[in-house]
Amino acid sequence: MDFSFTPEQLAIRDAVEQICARYPDDYWLERDREGGFPHDFHADLARDGWLGIAMPPEHGGAGLGMTEAALMMQTIAASGAGFAGASAVHMNIFGLNPVVVFGDDAQRARWLPDLIAGRNKACFAVTEPDAGLDTTRLKTRAVREGDHYVVHGRKIWISTAQVAHKMLLLARTTPLSDVAKPTQGLSLFYTDLDRERVEVREIDKMGRKAVDSNMLFIDGLRIPVADRIGEEGRGFEYILHGLNPERILIAAEAIGIGRAALSRAVRYANERTVFGRPIGQNQGVQHPLAQAWMQLEAADLMVFKAASLYDAGQPCAPYANSAKYLAAEAGHNACQTAILTLGGMGYAKEYHVERLLRESYIPRIAPVSPQLILCFIAEKVLGLPKSY
Repeated sequence: MDFSFTPEQLAIRDAVEQICARYPDDYWLERDREGGFPHDFHADLARDGWLGIAMPPEHGGAGLGMTEAALMMQTIAASGAGFAGASAVHMNIFGLNPVVVFGDDAQRARWLPDLIAGRNKACFAVTEPDAGLDTTRLKTRAVREGDHYVVHGRKIWISTAQVAHKMLLLARTTPLSDVAKPTQGLSLFYTDLDRERVEVREIDKMGRKAVDSNMLFIDGLRIPVADRIGEEGRGFEYILHGLNPERILIAAEAIGIGRAALSRAVRYANERTVFGRPIGQNQGVQHPLAQAWMQLEAADLMVFKAASLYDAGQPCAPYANSAKYLAAEAGHNACQTAILTLGGMGYAKEYHVERLLRESYIPRIAPVSPQLILCFIAEKVLGLPKSY
């Protein structure tokens, strides 16, 4: 069993690191203070072809796997860009996977090249204020009228909607009362974000100000039938092909942000002198940092086990969910440990670890709660009774 990356994979990491080096900590601190999407960072990644790392080569992508995509996203987060940098390109990697898998040739040719080239940005419009994690209960309704669907509804926590040109939208096309199973009757669309019919209202939040989160109010949006992905009523089935990659990628990013915080804490512990010795010489400082490193490395193994299973076409849901859980906890602990290592300076924005700590809550909360992952493992892996 070989746990090392191939020379090609290491070359990917090195190339992405070179791009990230153009955007030091102070760049991300400014984005954290002032907001504003990192268009220049996004454009640099697009220019070098990274936005299509897991997209088909015939449409301008690199045709690589989730392992390479996870390595890229982890590298971005670990550079100090954190989730501000990772979230700027995250949607490109997992969100359009249903288009790649279930879209027809004409749809892929129409949609993917502009996304890969960075000419279009997209958002993932699934979550709703009253449905939360119970996706089958969403209320956004798409009613067919001739060669269009007319959509009304609300979505929440939709990232990048302030700058997006397109959106991947899940809506109910058959009422819940008329289907045999709750997962039926949902349809998936990839369509223009028409701001005359979609009000995008930004949510003021505790971190990652550079990448907006929003509430969407959809009022009479007309979507051509040609923008529906696959068959009507099978949208829930289709988005599942994006969920495991999303868990793997956000787990990789959580490891990255933990490593970013840990490296800054270790540097400070080596440089900060109290009572005539570096504080890193004290076991009370050493041990939490060592524990954080071990937790990150253990979670990292699960991340790339899940990615390798996905790339091999094997079932990976238990491992993708476990990776998300373990990596989120490890990343958050590393950020918290970094704050405490720096003491008062950890509370100061100029040392950057408080920014990383605020962003480290994202993988703990999204895209699925840690409690629901524990329920999933208990039921699907251990065979215990369903608890909800």
